[in-house]
Amino acid sequence: MTILLIEDEPLIARQLHKLVSQLEPEAVIDGPIASVNGICEYFTNGRTPDLVIADIQLSDGVSFDAFQQVGLSAPVIFTTAYDEYAIRAFKLNSIDYLLKPIDPDELRQALAKYHRWASNGVSDFSEQFRQFLAHMASPTTAPPYKRRFSGHYLRQIVTVPQEQIAYFLRNELIYLFTTEGKKLITDYKTLDELEEVVDPAHFFRANRQCLVHMNAIEGYRPQDNSKLLVVLKSPNESLELLVSKEKAGAFKHWLES
Repeated sequence: MTILLIEDEPLIARQLHKLVSQLEPEAVIDGPIASVNGICEYFTNGRTPDLVIADIQLSDGVSFDAFQQVGLSAPVIFTTAYDEYAIRAFKLNSIDYLLKPIDPDELRQALAKYHRWASNGVSDFSEQFRQFLAHMASPTTAPPYKRRFSGHYLRQIVTVPQEQIAYFLRNELIYLFTTEGKKLITDYKTLDELEEVVDPAHFFRANRQCLVHMNAIEGYRPQDNSKLLVVLKSPNESLELLVSKEKAGAFKHWLES
């Protein structure tokens, strides 16, 4: 079994290589490849991996562009720190997707999913992946995003426009905090569910516990460990919201876009 790694951040690439080696000790690991041009050169040389683990945003473009050029038919596990890509499409049309920083258990589950596919034959993956790339290329297929969210507050259910949401926080339950400091209990089970319906132009998954709205952010402070401390506007400034060093670049890109 040959696994191709596509990742343009050296630290993450080393960590991913080590993790995949531990989870698939019998596999031959190619890469990491860090660019769209590098992907095209790899496949032009006639190499055919059994599985691809691919970052989406690379130094010279997105990996989708290379996959379209080379006619990739191998199954893919996507990794991304960016929320603007259609997560719904990943769930429907790829082996799996993993948000950075990559959780070892999630990668283990994704690899197990690949092996289930392989045991049943993956001859149909090429057509599925072709449909996926068509989905990504077509702006008309972009899913609609929710503009209002409901929650339980003072024995009633109230709705909140997205502009008045400061952040969603997971603490056993999923809570909605408004820009006025109100705390509502939502009916969502996970933040992953919310990521499918919020507008990624306005919301960012800062970490595994928090999905923050851009309007609630005052700024950020770099920390010694390369993490970022997000400074929220009043009355939510007391929340200590950290962005990991792996997602720091994506956060800056999102905030400045």
